[in-house]
Order: sequence, then structure tokens, then C-alpha cells
Amino acid sequence: MTESNVKRAFRYRFHPTEAQAAELSRTFGCVRKVYNLALAARTEAWARQERVNYNQTSALLTAWKKTEELAYLNEVSSVPLQQALRHLQTAFAHFFGKRAKYPRFKSRKRSRKSAEYTTSAFRFREGRLTLAKMSEPLDIIWSRPLPEGAEPSTVTISQDEAGRWFVSMLCEDTSVRPLPETDTAVGIDVGLDHLLTLSTGEKVSNPRHERRDRAALARAQRSLVRKAPGDGANRRKARRKVAKIHARIADRRRDGLHKLTTRLVRENQTLVIEDLSVRTMVKNRSLARAISDAAWSEFRSMLEYKAAWYGREVIAVDRFFPSSRLCSHCGKLAKSMPLRVRTLKCEGCGTTHDRDVNAAKNLKAAGLAVSVCGAGVRPQRRTPGGQSATKQKTPRRKP
Repeated sequence: MTESNVKRAFRYRFHPTEAQAAELSRTFGCVRKVYNLALAARTEAWARQERVNYNQTSALLTAWKKTEELAYLNEVSSVPLQQALRHLQTAFAHFFGKRAKYPRFKSRKRSRKSAEYTTSAFRFREGRLTLAKMSEPLDIIWSRPLPEGAEPSTVTISQDEAGRWFVSMLCEDTSVRPLPETDTAVGIDVGLDHLLTLSTGEKVSNPRHERRDRAALARAQRSLVRKAPGDGANRRKARRKVAKIHARIADRRRDGLHKLTTRLVRENQTLVIEDLSVRTMVKNRSLARAISDAAWSEFRSMLEYKAAWYGREVIAVDRFFPSSRLCSHCGKLAKSMPLRVRTLKCEGCGTTHDRDVNAAKNLKAAGLAVSVCGAGVRPQRRTPGGQSATKQKTPRRKP
């Protein structure tokens, strides 16, 4: 069997020299400027009921570079500027396809600082990466090796709010192969007291990463509020301190979710989850902080793409399925189930259930019904409507 290799992005920290940092900062600013100019041009054309595509914005970029006002665009590599136009084209494609809102302008303070380089704008030789307009390679911290023989097709440079520099290299990973098929299936119920409860009865504790640093974060935020508004040095330092705490929390959370999702995908052929509307749930002011810290959406995203890598199957059961109120033993539906009730005693068969384990078992049963009969199967991840379940279909590989 011939199998297509998986493309993966390998992300590393690096420490630029002063000259490299200055060059990259200029590039970030030029990328943001070109994106905003192109968005403004397309918005004005949209108001006139005209369409402007990527080729037209590329021609506009050439014209902008010839003006005295925007001549500084010639000082940086042209590839990240062209990539910014392609990203805008993708944003409009998602908008016209009703998959996203209308594109927004990039902000100097709030938007992500990044620049994307294709193969014509960088050189990768013997583990040394040199970008266009630079004479020295980047000082990359190789925390893990690239796949053997891998050659980056795209390089993305970014800087987070904490001031850390990252390089992300998109490569084909020949080591990712479908795992041997098994007959194991598991239902997964997410929660706050326990991050996950499995249909096997296993409960994964909620690490509550944000709570560990809540006091330090509050102190740093109070210090930031006391600083005078504007771009003063003291305010920048205070903002950087807050960003570092947020980055530490996010790093711990992401690391824990990676380990957890990898274990679940390796151990189970079919994984059944609930199709929760997290965006709606975080509007509950009492639970918003805890739900955001649990990162249910990120957990699902990781589970889905890793299942696609390794030939596993993820099934999402409709959010209105009464998994908590349904007895997994006899199928009798309880009238109500407030959040404070953690134990369910079935009025029909008298069986006593742990609320979360019972819900995970019901999710597994509903997911296996979908897997067997194909009920409610649809390829989209999220579609409004009243379908009973969704099934992520693993693409077939040609022999």
C-alpha cells in the first residue's frame, strides 16, 4: 500500500541577534501593513459591489512599493508580504463559504506577530536555517530532531506577547503511520471536577493550571493597571510580566493535553465525545474561567487530528443527547439532573450510577450505534441543526 505522508509543523525556540530581531520586527510591521492595505482595498471594492482577488492585490503591492510613502516595503523580503496576501485570500474564502466572519484589520498591539517564508526565501543546510535578508543562520534550540531526511517546505517566524521567538517548520513526517486496528472503543465525558471520565470508569483529574498561578497573575495585573497608559517602558515591562505568566499557564496546559490525547488515540480505535458548544457555555459567568482553563475545544481539536494521523475514529454525539439523565443499564430517562447531583439512582432498575461514568457509557453506546449503522454521519466538524451524532471519517488510502 502506498500512503501519503503527514505534514507536521515542528516548533522551536530561537534567540535572534540584535540585527536579526530588528529585521524580523520590520518584517512583522510590513506584513501587517500590507495585510491591512489589501483588506482596505478589498473592502472599498466590496462596497462598490466589485470583487478583488489575490492577483489584483499582488499587483497593488507592486504599485505600493513604488510610492515614496511605502518605499520601506522594499527593505524586507517580498515573500512574507505575498504570503500575507494569500492569507487574506484564504480569510475571504472562509467568509464567502460562511465558515468565518468578515476579515478584521490587524492591530499593532493585539495581533499575532508572525511572518511566513516559503522555500525561495530561506536556506536550510545541515540543520542551519538562514532567512532571506540575513547573513547569519538562526540560533535555534533543537529540543527534538526533525524527521530523518525532512526538508521544510514553509517556515513561520513568530514572537509571542512574552517576548519569546519561535520558528515553525512545516515538513513531511514519514514516521506517522496508521496504528494497528483494535476493537477497543471508549466514551469520553468532559467535566470540571474531573477533566475526563472514561466509560471504563477511569477518571482523569483536572490539573487546573490557571488556579496554580492565579495569585501571581492577579499581582502582575494589578501592577499593570497602576502604570500610566501609553507605551512607556514601565508599562511595557508590566505587560510583559503578565504575558509571561499567561504563557507559562498555556504551555503547561498544552503539554498535558498532548500527553493525554496521544495516550487515548494509541489505546483506542473508536473515541466518542460530546459535541459541546463551548463558545456558548463560557457565557456563564460563574463557570467561564473554569471552562476556559479546562480547554475542552483544544482537547477535541488535538483528538481529531491525531485520530486522522493514526487511522482512528472520532465520533461526536449531539450536545442534546441526554447522556447524564439516561440509565446506562436499563435505558430509563430521569426527569431532571441538576449539576449538584453527582450520583444517579435509576427509578426503573434501582441501579446506582456515578453521574460522569454513566454519561461516558451512554456516549459510548450512542457512538457505537453511529459507527455500526451510520446514523447522522456528516463530514463537517460543526454544523448547526438537530442531527443526532457526527462521525469523523478517516480518509481511505489507495492500495
